[in-house]
Amino acid sequence: MKVKKFGGTSVGSAERIRNVGKLIADCKKDIVVLSAMSGTTNSLLEISGAVENNDRKRAFELADALQSKYAATIDDLYTSEEYKAKAKEVIDGIFDELRALTKNNFSVGLEKEIVARGEMMSTNLMNLHLHELGINSVLIPALDIVRIDMHGEPDEAFIRTEAKKALEAHTEADLYITQGFICRNEKGETDNLQRGGSDYTASLLGALLGADEIEIWTDIDGMHNNDPRFVEGTTPVRNLHFEEAAELAYFGAKILHPTCILPARQHNVPVRLLNTMDPAAEGTLIENKLERNAIKAVAAKDNITAIKIKSGRMLLAYGFLKKVFEIFEKYETSIDMITTSEVGVSLTIDNEKNLPRIEAELSQLGTVTIDRDMVIICVVGDLEWTNRGFEAAALEALRNVPVRMISYGGSNYNISFLVRKEDKTKALRLLSYHLFN
Repeated sequence: MKVKKFGGTSVGSAERIRNVGKLIADCKKDIVVLSAMSGTTNSLLEISGAVENNDRKRAFELADALQSKYAATIDDLYTSEEYKAKAKEVIDGIFDELRALTKNNFSVGLEKEIVARGEMMSTNLMNLHLHELGINSVLIPALDIVRIDMHGEPDEAFIRTEAKKALEAHTEADLYITQGFICRNEKGETDNLQRGGSDYTASLLGALLGADEIEIWTDIDGMHNNDPRFVEGTTPVRNLHFEEAAELAYFGAKILHPTCILPARQHNVPVRLLNTMDPAAEGTLIENKLERNAIKAVAAKDNITAIKIKSGRMLLAYGFLKKVFEIFEKYETSIDMITTSEVGVSLTIDNEKNLPRIEAELSQLGTVTIDRDMVIICVVGDLEWTNRGFEAAALEALRNVPVRMISYGGSNYNISFLVRKEDKTKALRLLSYHLFN
C-alpha cells in the first residue's frame, strides 16, 4: 500500500483532476490525500476576512463567485448528467454550510471551519469522478481519522487506530480518498495541521499505517540541486537522505515542508517526490540511506535578519549565552544560524515580529547591531567534518561574494553562508558552477 498526496495545482482544474484520476486509477488499496483546488483556500480566507470585518454581504458575494467556479468545473469534469447532478448536489450542500457559517461571529475556530471546506470539495469531486470511471473508491473524512492533541501535535495513537478502522470497514474499496491539512483538535473542533499541510497528513498516514512508500505529487520533477528560478540548468536530485531533505526544505526548497517528513523518517518509510505534469519523470527518493562523499544541492532562505551582540563583559563570562537565548525564548522567536567569538555572538532570525523588544533587552547585555535583507545560502550533502575539501570548495566558490556569517559543524549535512539579498543570485550561480559543473 502507498499513500499518494496531490497538491492544489495538481487538482486545480477539471483537466488536472482527470489527469490525477488516470494516475491513480489502477493503484489498488492506495490512500490518496488531496489538497484544496488551487486558489480555493485564498478565496475561503477572503470570505473569513469579510466575516471578521462584519461585511456579510461581501462574504456572500465571494461565496457566490467561488460557487460559480465550482459549477463550471463540474460541468467540465463529468461526462454524464447523472454525475453532474450528484456533484452539484454535494458541492451546493457544502456552500450552504459555508453560508451558514458566515452568519456566526468571527473567531479563529470559525475561520478553520470555513477553510476546511476547500479540501472537502476537492475530495468529493475526485471521489465522484472515480465513481464515474467505474472505480470503487471510498471517501474517508480526515476529520474522522486525524486528530491533534492540546499542544497541536498529531495524536499518533488515535490516528493509527481510527485510520485502520476506516480501512477495515471498507475492505471492498479499490482506493481510499481523504483530505489533507484538516483535522480535529482534542476538543473535537475542526482544526488543521498547519506545518506542511497535506504533505504532513500523507506522511503521518503513511508512517503510522506502515505504507511501502509515500508519494508527494507536485508540479515539479523532484527536488532540484539549486533554485531553477535563479539558476539555469538545474537538475533533480535522484536520492536524498531524510536529513538532507529536511535541511533543504528548512533552508528554502519550497517543494517540501521541513517537518512533514519527520513521521516518515521516524518510521523508515521512503518518500518520493513526483511531478503530475510529467508522471514518467523519476523524481526524488528520500530515505534513510546516505550517499557518501557527495554534495547534493543548494538552497536559499530569504528575509533573514542578522543580529550581533558585542560585549566586553562576555570575555569568560559564565551564563552570557544563556541570557541571550532566554530573550529569544521569551519572545518565541527561533534562531537559524549562530556564531560566537570571545566578545560577541552573531545570530539570525526569520521573523521580526518581536524584534524591537528583543533588541531592547539584548542592549542591556551589550552593543546590538542589526543587518536586514539578508539571505542564508545552504549547501547540503555528506558534510561530515572528516570529509576533506567540501567546505573549502564551497568557500572557494564564494571568494568574490561578501559573506556575513558561516555556520559549519552543527550538522553533518550542511554548511550555511549568510549573504546580502543583492548577492543571492550571484552566490547561487557560483555555487552551482563550482560544485556541480
